[in-house]
Amino acid sequence: MAFMMSDELLGTFVPIVVYWLYSGLYIVLDGKAMDNYRLHTRAEEDVKNIVSKITVVKGVLIQQAFQIAVSLSLFTIISDDSGTVKAQPSLLVMVLQFLVAMVVMDTWQYFIHRYMHLNKFLYKHVHSKHHTLVVPYAFGALYNHPLEGLLLDTVGGALSFLVSGMTPRTGIFFFSFATIKTVDDHCGLWLPGNILHVFFSNNSAYHDVHHQLYGSKYNFSQPFFVMWDKILGTYMPYSLETRKEGGFEARPIKKN
Repeated sequence: MAFMMSDELLGTFVPIVVYWLYSGLYIVLDGKAMDNYRLHTRAEEDVKNIVSKITVVKGVLIQQAFQIAVSLSLFTIISDDSGTVKAQPSLLVMVLQFLVAMVVMDTWQYFIHRYMHLNKFLYKHVHSKHHTLVVPYAFGALYNHPLEGLLLDTVGGALSFLVSGMTPRTGIFFFSFATIKTVDDHCGLWLPGNILHVFFSNNSAYHDVHHQLYGSKYNFSQPFFVMWDKILGTYMPYSLETRKEGGFEARPIKKN
């Protein structure tokens, strides 16, 4: 199949470009003024994270290479050899496809993510790599073991695409949005006026709780909703407190 500048090709590469542009925006803005919105101090980031940022960049690029390979393979398998471009459905249908894809992705990622914590072998040899970033930051969102990246993100994305029935063109927007949401959840900042925090309770503070030792068995949901955590009793509520040194801290609220 010749992809040329097709929707399939754009759907494969645009989310990757979005990942680096959006996470790069946080790097550009990361001046001292941002310390008032950080969920951890810079000192905590330096001390608690046990992997260098260069290593994180390399790890993310490796995962994205896997994503490219799987995405192009999937589009090759499901493509129409006649070269006919699939017509876009109505706006209402696309919105419904978005919602279905979000629920499918959340469901897949919740159960795989949770199992990687419960299975000691998988946690030690696979998922713990992501948790070397105790203090998350934007471009570390997809820093995972390649196997985790394949199972959690790549397969989860493929299932979301197939089950929702969206076209490759709709997929460009869905996966770009999912990428922005994932990066934002790992940005380590609580910014005023963040529209994603208005519409989603699964946010940077919610996911930060999961990255801490006290929350490692809670708040598995990602990247959109928190429904599975609430349904299955793995939801850890928290309060957002102002830190003396500046910024915020997500503190767990003890359950009765």
